[in-house]
Amino acid sequence: MNTSLIIGLTGQTGAGKSSVCAALEKTGAAVINADAVAREVMKAKSPCLVSLAEAFGEDVLDKDGSLKRAVLAKKAFSDRASTDLLNSITHPFIIKKTEEYIDFFRNKHYNMIIFDAPQLFESGGGKLCDIIAVVTAPWEVRKMRIMKRDGIDEKAALLRMNAQHDMSYYTEKADIVLDGSEPPAESADKLSEYVRKFLSEKNQAADRRLNFS
Repeated sequence: MNTSLIIGLTGQTGAGKSSVCAALEKTGAAVINADAVAREVMKAKSPCLVSLAEAFGEDVLDKDGSLKRAVLAKKAFSDRASTDLLNSITHPFIIKKTEEYIDFFRNKHYNMIIFDAPQLFESGGGKLCDIIAVVTAPWEVRKMRIMKRDGIDEKAALLRMNAQHDMSYYTEKADIVLDGSEPPAESADKLSEYVRKFLSEKNQAADRRLNFS
């Protein structure tokens, strides 16, 4: 019987998801990065890219058929309707490829598979997961991380932060909330402990069903 547990990891930008993922990977978990999957499905001449060009215009493509990310971003993020259109095109491709990676890691017998996805809920990716873990961090911590990570000023960092959902959007859907201002190894340990309890309760429930059948 396959016992791989799929854990969706999400949260606001700058919360520390990547650091927690890196710590979990060191414990032996497999990690699927949604941003990397998105880049993969939008390779030159891919079905996703063809659909994007049909929706937003051929000028989003370079001469070699690759994506002009800046051009697409300018069009796709100009208003909510355009952003929704972008997501409606890209999310199904991302989820399909993610399912392929999940099958791959399951066949490799990984006990824990982490789906690191900033838009876990918006994409419908939460439906793939057994557990939802949300990483949070104080506003000021997130702002400084974003500025350092992306090499941008405070104004640009605040624009990105304000464009996201507030913290409650994530925490209300979470099975476990991790503090991204703590050392990543501590968050990884807390999640691993939660997983152990989750599996123990799941096995106990299965035993009770067998006893009453």
